[in-house]
Amino acid sequence: MAGKVRIALIQGHDYGSSESSLARTIEHIREAAQGGAQIVCTQELFNLPYFCREQDPELFNLAEPVPGPTTEVLAELAEELGIVIIAALFEKRASGVYHNTAAVIDADGTYMGKYRKMHIPQDPGFEEKFYFSPGDLGYKVWDTKFGKIGVLICWDQWYPEAARLAALAGAEILFYPTAIGWLPDEKAELGEAQHNAWETVQCGHAVANGCYLAAVNRTGTEGSTEFWGQSFVADFYGQILGRASTTEDEILFADCDLKALESTRRIWPFFRDRRIDSFEGLTKRMIDE
Repeated sequence: MAGKVRIALIQGHDYGSSESSLARTIEHIREAAQGGAQIVCTQELFNLPYFCREQDPELFNLAEPVPGPTTEVLAELAEELGIVIIAALFEKRASGVYHNTAAVIDADGTYMGKYRKMHIPQDPGFEEKFYFSPGDLGYKVWDTKFGKIGVLICWDQWYPEAARLAALAGAEILFYPTAIGWLPDEKAELGEAQHNAWETVQCGHAVANGCYLAAVNRTGTEGSTEFWGQSFVADFYGQILGRASTTEDEILFADCDLKALESTRRIWPFFRDRRIDSFEGLTKRMIDE
């Protein structure tokens, strides 16, 4: 069993072009590796602006195949540095079919596969249903060189079922590439409460599944959306091991003790005691009397 694993989250803003954003992210990944990181995760749609603020068919031109040009560059980087890279991208699957996707690359440069965002939001400033088809690959887990990881994306983080299924598949660390922020007409009244809800629900996933959880958010203002940053890592007690700033580009490091995780799962055996015979209602939209 692996011991401690150092992870790093790359929190940043839009650098004006996909080329610039990729170049800056590569710089940050190199810096993270120099800092001892073994698994590095980007924010959601890391090499693009958060374009879902409006509905514009021309913006589909931003998509790329996965695997494709960006994963090829990152695979070479992963092999060079000997690290695992999780990269969140806008995937063109076919003409008219696009996904919000995260690619997983192992430390030898092997492309291991991808996760497609399952839960797609539709809110003012977050027009994602216009762009993304719901994921159809399930809740996948990859046995990387440095541990078993699950990857979910942004709106997925509000759904305990998603975290549970990834954990049941063996995930020791759950990564959530994210783009979430405040709208100007809500921040004064609800901003603190919204952020608290976001962090609290994810810490609950970490506790209920006996795993580490890493959420990596954007920062900066795009259009009227102020991304709130504050990427964080929580342990299996829901304790925050590290939290990034609200406004700054930042590499957030955290050490995950997988032996301690195993010990905790033994004394808090949530998976053992699940009453799976009583969960039939979870497959229904609502339970009507």
